[in-house]
Amino acid sequence: CQAYWYPLYAYVRRRGCSPQDAEDRVQGFFARLIRLNSLANLHRGKGRFRAFLLASLKHYLADEWDREAADKRDIRRTVSWDAMEADARYAAEPADRLSPERLYERQWALVLLQTVFNHLRDAYAAEGKSELFALLHCAVTGGTPDYSELAMRSGQTEGALRVAAHRLRQRYRQLLRNTIAETVESPDDIDAELADLRRVLTNA
Repeated sequence: CQAYWYPLYAYVRRRGCSPQDAEDRVQGFFARLIRLNSLANLHRGKGRFRAFLLASLKHYLADEWDREAADKRDIRRTVSWDAMEADARYAAEPADRLSPERLYERQWALVLLQTVFNHLRDAYAAEGKSELFALLHCAVTGGTPDYSELAMRSGQTEGALRVAAHRLRQRYRQLLRNTIAETVESPDDIDAELADLRRVLTNA
């Protein structure tokens, strides 16, 4: 819920809802998912999780649009969210370029990459390699490490740092595949989802 809260919020805002209404809609949507235990019956045969969530949200909104005074729901004890942060993030979104669906996909992609990055950082910390990750993390965020400078700063050789960066990228790619595997129907769908991820980021 925490991972998908903002992508769904951005979708509802792009559909024309005010910040308060969007918060209420998304909170209400998650409240219903939890109340009906809808995720318990979800299985990989139903396809991609992000597509399931968006379709479910659209169905929920169709039920809600005609209700001018929907009951406000408070499930902050279940789903942690920051309304001010969400609206500040939405204010930074492109004003007219992205449809609600494309904005949802863009935020899905960004949240996915951030989640994988955080898991990798935590894994290195658990292994006592936080300093190494801090030195080389740009290798998985689109940058190119300056191995000469890093060697002087860390006392390691450039060759050792290059090997470490290569291993970091390998672990990142594998963790990305593993994370995607949890949200698709079968391992055969992972490459297609990765292609979608690249498409979304390229066209964002």
